[in-house]
Formats: sequence, structure tokens, C-alpha cells
Amino acid sequence: MFTSTNPANTSEVIATVPEATAAEIVAVMRTTKAAQKGWAKLPAPTRGRIIANVGRLVERNKEVLAQLITKEMGKVYPEALGEVQEVIDTCDFFLGEGRRMYGQTVPSEMQNKNLFTFRMPVGNVFVITAGNFPTAVPSWYIVPALLSGNSVVWKPSEFTPAVALALTEIFHAGGVPKDILMTIVADGAETFAALETGLSEGLINKVGFTGSTEVGKKIGAKTGEYIQSACLELGGKNPMVVMPDANIDLALDGALFAGFGTAGQRCTSLGTLWLHESIYESFLAKFTALVENAAVGDPFADVLFGPMISEKYLANHLGHLEMIQPHHKVSGSTSTGRISASNPRKGFVGDPDKGVFAHPVIVSGITKADALYSTETFGPLVTVGKFSTLDEAIELGNGHGYGLSCAIYTTDPQNVWRFREGISAGMVSINNSTSGAEAHLPFGGNGLSGNGSRQSGIWVLDQFTRWQSMNWDWSNKLQKAQMDVIEIHHDPSFDLKS
Repeated sequence: MFTSTNPANTSEVIATVPEATAAEIVAVMRTTKAAQKGWAKLPAPTRGRIIANVGRLVERNKEVLAQLITKEMGKVYPEALGEVQEVIDTCDFFLGEGRRMYGQTVPSEMQNKNLFTFRMPVGNVFVITAGNFPTAVPSWYIVPALLSGNSVVWKPSEFTPAVALALTEIFHAGGVPKDILMTIVADGAETFAALETGLSEGLINKVGFTGSTEVGKKIGAKTGEYIQSACLELGGKNPMVVMPDANIDLALDGALFAGFGTAGQRCTSLGTLWLHESIYESFLAKFTALVENAAVGDPFADVLFGPMISEKYLANHLGHLEMIQPHHKVSGSTSTGRISASNPRKGFVGDPDKGVFAHPVIVSGITKADALYSTETFGPLVTVGKFSTLDEAIELGNGHGYGLSCAIYTTDPQNVWRFREGISAGMVSINNSTSGAEAHLPFGGNGLSGNGSRQSGIWVLDQFTRWQSMNWDWSNKLQKAQMDVIEIHHDPSFDLKS
């Protein structure tokens, strides 16, 4: 059994759910696979109406769902409300795509012949998601997959099973058949074993995965063995560049939110804050003061961030603190590591010993040679370095190999376009934080951050549909493409008389 507890008060049990074996996951895959063709026969506009129902039910239950998110994974309540709104926005966007599942009518090179293209569902989709966004990110997969006529097996994080089961109930209440969307909770080893069996038996036609780059590599390699390409949304080491002409107060707000929102447990969290050498000392001093004075603690209170998702995530953060070197300067709190009565943080809200809380940490003096430069820290830790030229900042922003999100703060349009052209990230923010997504824009990264697949907006439909082309020859004779060519009579040597 998996026991989910409140990370702000670990004595509070949120849910206890069965731990599925690989064989049980595969059995679920067989069920959804068998049901998929019937779902695909439902007209796409009708599936869109079902997605509309789901959106309205999520909206109706927004506060209850957000409260459950805060209790089960520790995200502050306003952020949880925003996450649920993302689900609503995703449903609102895709409800209309059921009427826009467009193909094309294409002219033929031959007479009495027509060409067409159609979007077809891929089949049975296996979705594996993390616990930091337990509703928004799954909706990016599940909603377009269902709309496109696919069935879905969802393996959520074992740290957020209550949220996952609640969201699944809403989908079913909205009209999604229970054998078309099935949710099952399992650990990583059993999930991977089920993945391998499902692929080998032809039960999986697409894999969607959000999580670490390390695990994403294994999933990508395994799906590749079966001539599939997984939709991979992986880690980030997202740079934020602050130019000397920037609106400094705006950049400080953006860095604070990007660095420490959700306790830094976002794939789009600020990795390294790159400051121009002319503003380095003054900006760092202001940023340090903001972090030192920010409220941390009870996620239902007015705080910057609450607990880590679990003890596992805290242990990961503590391991990254060991990468701090003598040439680094550490600031941001009254200490580092776990917040407790014996290792307190000034102004902490609540009782730190009840939960899994970590001190916010700023590590300045970062260089390209440091392990912290190229490591996704996934916790309340922001590294800070300096640069001399924009070209240097771009090189530093690309050098670690991640390419998910990035930001630049500047008032000079030339800086904007040079940065956009040079940076490798899939998502670029101008005078805004590295975090934040909208339901109608493509979300995803390059390099170590993903394999080029995209979620959200119309672009995600390429993940859950395959193109089918059709030619209809009504000439009543065999016409051979590229062979039966219509001759065009012309004079290639024609010249006008002078």
C-alpha cells in the first residue's frame, strides 16, 4: 500500500491506496486497449463536448481540488488554484478542437484523382507524470489524447494519489468511460516493467512522460526499441539573464517567484541567475534581502513557499547542498538544510518539526566549472553568476545542455532578438519569469530537457494522432504517379525581339 501524507504535517494521512504490480498495470492496458476503438468511433465533436463537461466539473470543484493539492504535495494554495485553472483552460481550449481535427484536401498531379489527409488516433496511451503538478501536467496529456480518440492509462506520482484519483473521478463524471481512462498507482520499477511488457505485446501505442532526464533517457531508449517516440518533458536548468538596462524591481520579482515558487520544485524553476557585471553586487544584495525576508511555512498561509513534496525530495535537495564549494557565497536564510526547531528560519510560519521544510538558499559566485552549474537542483536553491557580454550570457545559458525555459530582462529590443536567436531553450520569456505556461502555447524543451515533442496548444495533437493519406482515383484507369505525366508544350528557347 502507498500511504500519502501531508508534507506540511506528516502525521496527517491523506490517502492509502493499493500498490499495483507490473502484471496489474498490464491488465489495465489490455482493458483500455480493447475499449479504444469504440471510443474512437465517437465523433470528435462529441468527444469535445465530453471534454467541455470535464472542464465545467473541474471549475465547479476548483477550490476542493486546490485544497487537496496543497494538502497532499505542499504547494501554496494560490499556486494550487492556478494549477487547477490550468486544467480548466486546457479543457476550454480543446473542447473546440474536436470540431477542428482538420485534414487537408490536396490537388493531385493527375486528372480525375483527389488526395486527402486525416488525423487518426494513435491508440492506447501510457501517461506517467510527476508529483509537482499533479493535475495541470497530466491534463496536458490526458485531455488531447482523449479528444483525439485514444484510450489512456495514467500512472501518477505515488506521492499524489489522492489528487490523481479525484481528477480521474471528475473525468468519469464528465462522460469519459471508465475503461477509456484508467488510473493506477505504482512505483518506478513496476511501472518500467509494465512499460516493457506493454510495448512488447503491442498494448502501448504512445508514451507520455514528465519527470527527470535520467528516467526519460531510459523511457526514450525503451520506446525506441519498438519504433516509437515517447513524448518526453524532462528537467531544466533554466537561465535568467538580467541586463544593465533592465527594470531591476521587475527582475527581482521574477527571480523570486521563478526561483522559489513551489519550493523550486518545477521543471521551469530558475536554475542560474546570470547578472551583468555592472549590476552584480547591487542586484545580488537586493535579491538576498528579498529571500531572507520572505515568509516560508504553512502553505495555506501567506508564504512564498511551503514544504518539499516529500522526504525523498528533501534528501535530494540536501545532496545538492554538498556541491557548494569554498569559492561560493551562501545566503538567503538563517541557515541551510532542513528547517526545524533546532535549525530555525527567521519568520517561519507554523511548526517546522511537523513537516518537510527546507531553507531557501542562494549560492553566488557560480562558474561553468562548478557541478552546480550543470545540475538540475529541483529545490529551493538558486545559483547566481556574472557575465560581461550578452554573447557570454547566451553561451552560459546553453552550456549545460538543458533547453527547457529561459528569461531575459532588458529594455533593448536588440538584446531581446539576439537572445531569442541564440538561446537553445524551447520557451523564452522577455521581462517575465522562467515559470508559467499558457494552455494554448507549445510547452517543452530541447537537449537534456526533452526530445523536441511539445505539449499544449494545437502542437500536442502531433503526439496523439498519426497522419493518414488517401488517394481516390475515379478515372477508371490505372494512373501511375511520376510515370503518367501530363506533357506541357512550351518553347524553352523563346526570346523577345529587341
